[in-house]
Amino acid sequence: MRCGARAGCRTARAERSIVIRTAAALRYRDGTFHAGRAAFVNTSTLPSSRRSWPVFLAFLRLGVTSFGGPIAHLGYFRDEFVTRRRWLSERGYADLVGLCQFLPGPASSQVGMAIGLARAGYPGMLAAWLGFTLPSALAMILFALGIQASGTPLAAGALHGLKIVSVAVIAQAVWGMARSLCPDARRVTMMAATACVALSVPAAWMQVAVIAAAGVAGLAALPQPPRAAHEPLPIAVSRRAGALWLAAFAALLAGLPLAASALHSTALAMIDAFFRTGALVFGGGHVVLPLLQAAVVSPGWVGGSTFLAGYGAAQAVPGPLFTFAAFLGASLRIAPTGWLGGAVALLAIFAPSFLLVAGTVPFWEQLRRSARMQAALAGVNAAVVGLLLAALYQPVWTGTILSPRDFGAALVAFVALTFWRVPPWTVVIVASVAGWLAGT
Repeated sequence: MRCGARAGCRTARAERSIVIRTAAALRYRDGTFHAGRAAFVNTSTLPSSRRSWPVFLAFLRLGVTSFGGPIAHLGYFRDEFVTRRRWLSERGYADLVGLCQFLPGPASSQVGMAIGLARAGYPGMLAAWLGFTLPSALAMILFALGIQASGTPLAAGALHGLKIVSVAVIAQAVWGMARSLCPDARRVTMMAATACVALSVPAAWMQVAVIAAAGVAGLAALPQPPRAAHEPLPIAVSRRAGALWLAAFAALLAGLPLAASALHSTALAMIDAFFRTGALVFGGGHVVLPLLQAAVVSPGWVGGSTFLAGYGAAQAVPGPLFTFAAFLGASLRIAPTGWLGGAVALLAIFAPSFLLVAGTVPFWEQLRRSARMQAALAGVNAAVVGLLLAALYQPVWTGTILSPRDFGAALVAFVALTFWRVPPWTVVIVASVAGWLAGT
């Protein structure tokens, strides 16, 4: 009996020792615990409902303040989740950006979904998308239901101030990622070559082509890192689950038009139109506009003037431009319309991104484990920086920096973000107010 008691005491002491050593190896920083050199904590054992709520709040703040389009969103994400919160390493974040550049759909929203998936599993993925998308989606539905949007719903000066902030955000992302991902002459050369090609041939397919070419160049010209250099992404999705998600994507892409035709359902036809747009568009952002116009204006579901008014309003709201679908769904002349139509259109256009991200991540992670693939990814990461650099110039810089005063304002915003460490939302508010005052 005493022996059993002593054994129980030893077990209890051992358990306490494990708890103490684990706690000692953790450091609390930026609202979360981070593992030190002697600890590895599997966060997947935590209740998803508790872990997804911080993800939602983090992305909700970004959904309210992230102006400037998809490239600027990647800069906001990097500043929030790599630099400040340290949820991902620089390399892991760049690898996710590289993956999402290959996928059709909104790249920045897909990166956000992947971050949420890495942080809190499927609930985190949903929380990240909902937080980042909800503010602009609600604003666009409200525009459709009664706000008379003529051109842009914000004053021209305030909107120009927000565009200047997007220049600073993208410049900060290029600066930080170039320092980390292009540390030698070969990768700097790949970055510069990618930027030149992207500017010379500004097509969505060319982005995919240069990323693939950079991967081949990295495999051929860059040294293969040692096996220990691999930084696994904290995403627990099995290959079987990934295959099921990809099968669901293919089934919906092929089955929705057949079902709509067989059942003569305008509602299914509408869902198919938005799903197909989200599934087949490369480049995201403004590339989706002609596809949406063909999908809803040509059949007479939305008037041409209403489409243009919604597009003008979409330029003034933060978050992903794909929430323009919510405006169109709420403006439909066929059922469903209003709030229901906006919600259905929004879910339909983003559903392919959910399925593709969840389906490709497990296979992507397996490829990243190879030393040869890591060399290829080093080239891909350099190409991603080059694409960001090209986007910084065209269309962001050329469409925003129109005078020496604009350049000075962008420079101040860049210094504030990069060196003074001013929160992006503060810079957004100050720039918007300053632009409004200057335009009055």
